[in-house]
Amino acid sequence: MPDQGVTTSKYVLGLDEVGLADAGSVGGKAANLGEMTRLKLAVPPGFVITTGAYLETMQESGIRSELYTHRVPDAVEAQLLSDQAKRLRGIVLDAPLPDAVRHAITDAYHRLGDSIRVAVRSSAPAEDAADTSFAGIHDSYTNVSGDDPVLDAVRRCWASLWSERALSYRAARGYGEEPSVAVVVQTMVPSDRSGVAFTADPRSGTREHIVIEAARGLGEVVVGGQVEPDTYTVDKDSGALVDMHLGAQAFQIHSDSVGESREEIAPDVQRQRVLDDRTLRRVAELATVIEKSYDAPQDLEFAIAGDDLWVVQTRPITTLGMSVQRGPIEEASPSGVLATGLGAGPGIASGQVRVLTSPKEGDRLQAGDVLVAPMTRPDWIPILRRAAAIVTDRGGITCHAAIVGRELGLPVVVGARNATSVLTEGQMVTVDGNKGVVVAGADSEDRILTAPVTPAPTAVGVRVGQTGTATAIYVNLASPDTAEDVAARAVDGVGLLRAEFMITEALGGKHPNKLIEEGRRDDYIESMAEGVGRIAAAFSPRPVIYRAVDLRSNEFANLDGGESEPVEENPMIGYRGCFRYIREPDLFGLDLDVLHRVRQRFSNVHLMIPFVRTRWELVRCLELVDAHPLGQDRRMLRWIMAEVPSVTHWLEEYARLGIDGLSIGTNDLTQLVLGVDRDSGVCEDLFDTMDPAVLATIDLILDRARAVGMTTSLCGQAVSSAPALAEHLVRRGITSVSVTPDSVEQTRRTVDMAERRILLEHARIGDRPGE
Repeated sequence: MPDQGVTTSKYVLGLDEVGLADAGSVGGKAANLGEMTRLKLAVPPGFVITTGAYLETMQESGIRSELYTHRVPDAVEAQLLSDQAKRLRGIVLDAPLPDAVRHAITDAYHRLGDSIRVAVRSSAPAEDAADTSFAGIHDSYTNVSGDDPVLDAVRRCWASLWSERALSYRAARGYGEEPSVAVVVQTMVPSDRSGVAFTADPRSGTREHIVIEAARGLGEVVVGGQVEPDTYTVDKDSGALVDMHLGAQAFQIHSDSVGESREEIAPDVQRQRVLDDRTLRRVAELATVIEKSYDAPQDLEFAIAGDDLWVVQTRPITTLGMSVQRGPIEEASPSGVLATGLGAGPGIASGQVRVLTSPKEGDRLQAGDVLVAPMTRPDWIPILRRAAAIVTDRGGITCHAAIVGRELGLPVVVGARNATSVLTEGQMVTVDGNKGVVVAGADSEDRILTAPVTPAPTAVGVRVGQTGTATAIYVNLASPDTAEDVAARAVDGVGLLRAEFMITEALGGKHPNKLIEEGRRDDYIESMAEGVGRIAAAFSPRPVIYRAVDLRSNEFANLDGGESEPVEENPMIGYRGCFRYIREPDLFGLDLDVLHRVRQRFSNVHLMIPFVRTRWELVRCLELVDAHPLGQDRRMLRWIMAEVPSVTHWLEEYARLGIDGLSIGTNDLTQLVLGVDRDSGVCEDLFDTMDPAVLATIDLILDRARAVGMTTSLCGQAVSSAPALAEHLVRRGITSVSVTPDSVEQTRRTVDMAERRILLEHARIGDRPGE
């Protein structure tokens, strides 16, 4: 393998220096490329610009806090979304690059070669995860050459974090963490053929087959749905070709030392297979090797230049965890079949046809319509979410639109070739994404993806809860708009409901105190209770742990009416959490009113108090709870966040005060154990949740909580990005972990493997003579 040629720095790492455990700082794409580089697979040489470079640039420009607190409502009007996205992208593009970041990037680029042509590709922390692909959501650029063009491409990748499609996708998937993005820079592969391989059939979920789509030239025509690629289905065990569908490709994108160009393909060449048997077998073997190394089905992209086969990306398949109610529609007469193509998103749905040629026409698509288009790019995301089904003239089952359509649970038919001409505006049709057909009329019952596949039993043959693990797997949620979708997955409840994010979504970003001053207290309670109630209903009877509003003073200051907020040098350890509640009981009373109203209908919602520093402040806070009607509801559990190291001293007292459970907040706990401001880019190298001092503090919390009979949890991405931490927590007997929805499947696998290892170790000990 070629040497990546990059020296470790604060902002830049060589691909051979990163792996899956680094996903939080280099993003999913780079982490997977690093993992494959370590496996000695043919990965184009390159480096990754870490999320730290992006965050520090935003911090030094004074805009990080504004970006972090900005939330676009899930159902925002299209023009407002466009205006917001344009403004956010603009402030990111205008942010000056710190000299240290600039030099780190250009130095790494020159180590690849002088004026070498590279691909510059976004790599977000949640990207290419098990539950969310972020396929095509963030920007990538090819054939970039020269210092300034590379730096410009990096800036544009950063700005794409705030595009309309990215904002909509994050809202749809319930992503509540601070958005950030790394950037991969790799030597360009001048491919003459390229494509995508799925090591399980994304349509049926069967794992016996490998589905390969290929086209001539650069792979952007496949993933972007610009052409209908060849589709090959290969038996995984024997390597035999099971099925083949020749595509329709009239042009290719060609890359050379000058740049990219579009070339027409001769008609006689169009009729030939893109991959011959030998090449097909090589791609299938490569896909099998990668799947085995990950021990999970993969969606990988490959490029072929001459006789060289390169892998340029891999990620877990995001849509195998869903089942389909297949019961086929009634057999239609031949005249009833209006269009045929490739079934790319299983399920059946009916609706009126809406033919659109551009996302600019998106306002014409009403909720429940069938979207019919020449093809759909990631820019269509805000529109796709309103559709009942998707039908396109071009594209294959592995294009971005097909992947996102499957993630959204929509029936999808691609490569229908003439759908935009044979389907008429307003016509009632039924789209069968299983068979790849569109028929006239409405089906009597829409059958769309809704339910996750039941997880396999644990090693002891007993399934515990929804996730198949003895350790409960909860999710962190920030918005009610994805509650039903997330609740349909194999999760045990909501371990962290971030109430503060709902303020910006449901209340237009107004400071709660301003609403109180305006006499709109009831408006606040009604709006928040509606959102929390929707989440409670979706997860009932599974628990939902509601964390009281915990915005810091600088975040509250950014809200409408936040001018009176105190100015603090370090708001992260300032006026927040439990201490703020006892100083501003009216503010805390809003949380109590919301919970009281919700619990009159749903008893599965419970209270969690954040950032508890001392016993006396918790006593005062609980007095406020007891004085409220909510306090008379003794079935409601009372939790605290374990973020301040003093919790280790006070745990026994907290239990005597009636605290039922605690959730360890790894970010705040790490910063306070190590004395590192987690907002500081200067000291970020010191911030390490796996530091022995942090782990020792977590161990002490878990041990003392167990001794007093307190339920324990841990919320945060650290448990999903660091398998060693997950296993450590399981061994210490943690009750549950709570992660973002996109990390559930990965976390479940990690926890399950840890539990299996522990069981096997105990079994071996039990088999020893004399024991």
